[in-house]
Amino acid sequence: MKGGLMYHKTWQYRVFTVFNNIGMAVIAVLCVIPLVHVLAVSLSAKSAADANLVTFWPIDFTLESYKKTMNNPLFLTSLWNSVLRTVVGTVITLLLAFLAAYPLSKENSAFRGRTIYAWVFVFTMIFNGGLVPFYVVIQNLGLLNTFWVLVLPGAVNVWLTILLLNFFRGVPKELEEAALIDGAGHLRTLFVIYLPISLPAIATLAVFSMVGHWNSWFDGLLYIHTPSKYPLATYLQTVIVQRDFSSMSISPEDLKLMSQKTVTSAQIIIGALPILLVYPFLQKYFVKGLVLGSVKE
Repeated sequence: MKGGLMYHKTWQYRVFTVFNNIGMAVIAVLCVIPLVHVLAVSLSAKSAADANLVTFWPIDFTLESYKKTMNNPLFLTSLWNSVLRTVVGTVITLLLAFLAAYPLSKENSAFRGRTIYAWVFVFTMIFNGGLVPFYVVIQNLGLLNTFWVLVLPGAVNVWLTILLLNFFRGVPKELEEAALIDGAGHLRTLFVIYLPISLPAIATLAVFSMVGHWNSWFDGLLYIHTPSKYPLATYLQTVIVQRDFSSMSISPEDLKLMSQKTVTSAQIIIGALPILLVYPFLQKYFVKGLVLGSVKE
């Protein structure tokens, strides 16, 4: 303990702390600045935004862009598709990761062939059959242009499973042994013993899964052919980034509206808002969950 206190008093440590804090503050500001600029543009008048006069403070404050955005049926439909996809996809992914990580966390003596199964999971994470064969499989299964094509292909997240597996390995074996002695089976042990103490890990994995589902746009562009079934990320990619309206039956008035800089900025802010609202509720688990499996007995 004394050595630790002496280490914290050295000038090298103090210099490192100062530069580390400055560096983290700079990185935080650089991450926030683009979002502040987009927010300012969305709250500014159309003329000021089109003239590129807006920096980090709205000019001629107005909420007109948000009113126009919320009156856009395509945007509202894609927003609902993303919410539904994120909720259903996260629940399925966490459930499968939870069920797979429990047996894979056992020793070979308790689960024969555990190492082989674990390497099969890792193999699927490193290698895949390619985009064309994957598309053919999706087509043969009849999932094209359906909601489930956004959820089922990525339901088994091997990376999240491995993180949860490492967390389970840090759980004291005495807890499981006591539950088995009391007559509990593996499923009851999993949901009664492992589930409550795994909340920090599950919250962290939930954040990773939700962000992945919410920001995923390529699968919607590849597998969905009807614009009304697009998730929000695919809609924003098509309308704002690619500016491709050929697949959408929209009127010239709506087309002019969607091309306005203030409206597109409002759409970006609304699209990022749900994840920003969810994170504070899971933040208390997030830091603890980041050290998944780092502490061993």
